[in-house]
Amino acid sequence: MEKDSLLVLSGGMDSTTMLYEYASRIGLAVNFSYGANHNAREAACARENCRRLGIELVEIDLAFMGEYFESSLLRGADAVPEGNYGENNMHSTVVPFRNGIMLSIAAGLAESRGLSAVMIANHGGDHAIYPDCRPGFIEAMSQAIAAGTYKGIRLDAPYTNLTKAAIACRGRELGVDYSLTYSCYKGGEKHCGVCATCVERREAMTAAGLDPDC
Repeated sequence: MEKDSLLVLSGGMDSTTMLYEYASRIGLAVNFSYGANHNAREAACARENCRRLGIELVEIDLAFMGEYFESSLLRGADAVPEGNYGENNMHSTVVPFRNGIMLSIAAGLAESRGLSAVMIANHGGDHAIYPDCRPGFIEAMSQAIAAGTYKGIRLDAPYTNLTKAAIACRGRELGVDYSLTYSCYKGGEKHCGVCATCVERREAMTAAGLDPDC
């Protein structure tokens, strides 16, 4: 299969699963650092998984977001709320238009490298909290990217309507080593277990029959 795609790879569970599932078509991955507590640990995971698969990784610094944008993810571990994604306080973890910014850059990078598609690993569990993960946003961004590139770059988001548990099940079947992924919004050496993304990770891993503590 032709390697025609660029993957936005955070280093978390979802994008790493996509990296392995679609490795045969991914010609390039890109990791963005935007000042979030967990960026450095995620980036280390992205590097290792790309190394194992022999996929080139480009790392791009978006430090301006950490300086100018408002989000608890950009204000240190103590600013990150605890609880499930369905709770109102989780809205503080939104980084405004994060995916829009990243996808715009990814589209330009893909076209510059002669690739024809950009892939992103948003999923169904993100929809309630994050506007730039919802199907309507993905469809609108897909149209904008196609219209704004000479080659009509595609936006592929095959996990849009999947749960995180379903993604974890795919990862289990693929043999993904989730100990080489990172999810905690607080950014500590170990997953805190109490922030929303840690809770969601543990629930997904348990549902997939995997070690929730890896």
